[in-house]
Amino acid sequence: MNLPHSPILCVITDEDTDPLEIVPLALKGGANMIQLRRKKASGRELCRLAEALLPLCRNAGALFIVNDRADIALATQADGVHLGQDDIPVHAARQLFGPGKIIGASTSSLDEAVRAERDGADYAGFGHIFPTGSKAKGYAPLGAEAISLAAAAIRIPLIAIGGITRENAGTIIAHGAAGIAVISAVTQAESPEDAARSLMDIMNIMHATRAGGGA
Repeated sequence: MNLPHSPILCVITDEDTDPLEIVPLALKGGANMIQLRRKKASGRELCRLAEALLPLCRNAGALFIVNDRADIALATQADGVHLGQDDIPVHAARQLFGPGKIIGASTSSLDEAVRAERDGADYAGFGHIFPTGSKAKGYAPLGAEAISLAAAAIRIPLIAIGGITRENAGTIIAHGAAGIAVISAVTQAESPEDAARSLMDIMNIMHATRAGGGA
């Protein structure tokens, strides 16, 4: 299973909106990765949502990733799992998943990003980059410059997360990220479809500029 070509727009579901309403709109707007994240949901509820969202992603040509729960990802035949630092280790998940599934890892430092790659992750979620209210953090924002350092140190794609909006998404790509992961920028938008499309348009422009050497 391969990751989408850059730029990657990963839309993460939240606790306050219905994924079955938001995800189709995000996909229509161009999101090429969906991550099911529902910390308060039971395993049964996660399975129900995953089974409903997976075909939507398949039809749109987008990847479907389950947050934290390797068991749910395996049971529902999701494309992969995204693991936090307190979840099952990446190397253990790789033994469960084999080479055919995607494993992402949350990282908040250069060392963690390097370790994620070494342990077999397919991409590193890196952040938080800017201040964010979507999730409580115990450390200061890393800032865009940290992306350049981490992206240069690893070969796997780096997907930046944390406080990303249409105003700063271009900066993220300019600093070397393969893409972005967002929650409220899409799920809380008046039009999730338009929000996703705007983010993709901005990233595509910056990606093309970066690929062309700034020309």
